[in-house]
Amino acid sequence: MSTVTPQLIKELREITSAGMMDCKKALEATNGVIDDAIMWLRENGLAKAAKKSDRVAAEGITFAKENDKQAIIFEVNSETDFVAQNDKFLTAINAVGEALLKSSAKNTEEALEVKVNSRTIKEEMIELTSTIGEKIEFRRFDVVAKDKNTTAIYNHANKRISVLLSFEGPISQDDAYNLAMHVAAMSPKYMSSNEVPEDFKKQELKVIEETTDFGNKPENVKQSMIQGKLNKRLAEVSLLEQDYVVDDKFKVGKFIESKKSKLLKMIRFEVGEGIEKVVTDFAAEVAAQLKG
Repeated sequence: MSTVTPQLIKELREITSAGMMDCKKALEATNGVIDDAIMWLRENGLAKAAKKSDRVAAEGITFAKENDKQAIIFEVNSETDFVAQNDKFLTAINAVGEALLKSSAKNTEEALEVKVNSRTIKEEMIELTSTIGEKIEFRRFDVVAKDKNTTAIYNHANKRISVLLSFEGPISQDDAYNLAMHVAAMSPKYMSSNEVPEDFKKQELKVIEETTDFGNKPENVKQSMIQGKLNKRLAEVSLLEQDYVVDDKFKVGKFIESKKSKLLKMIRFEVGEGIEKVVTDFAAEVAAQLKG
């Protein structure tokens, strides 16, 4: 049986980035053979990742990036916001971004099969889950081909909001970037009110009817008030109908028209949106452990 030396452990750590104790266990289990230990860690990492698969990952990072051919945007989730500051995690995100930007992936499923660091992105997420100790999940991806169009990306400083816009027409890069910042700040759900689904409208109508005091106003006035409130709400969630924060004498749509341009696509990713987060009652959890 080969002796597991500190030098062997150090070598395995440098190759795999796994924890010291995991490297020691892997080498002991494989008689100190580095190649076998790498496979042991990979298989063990898959087992660890499987154990974490039912955990909720609602923190993490969003990232938008572009080159002269296309612009991409994606989200990777973790269980806690501390991981989003982890150097290993951030290095992996940058590598994933570079790989995706050079790829021909068109959707999330294709993105997961893109190679990064000799592994697919799907495999990279499993590896990160194993080495970091939290569930890491590549959640979503989108891409816009530039062709002759203008694109603008914006990544907020907190790494939790990213925006990708695509325009047709002679809009300047500065104006396009400012509009991307507007989208980040004002969080429109839809590009225009024409895109708002009926379910959303019905829900808003219900809220308006339940929270508005109509007094003894006649039915036609009541309906007019409801429609006015609904139109106002739809404008709040529709980018082109929002007041433009950079120049509030314009609606966003009118500002873009003034530049003889047209917005083709709006993508806004915010970390964890739509994911139901688990709120942990630590006092109750500890009490339950003590009773057990």
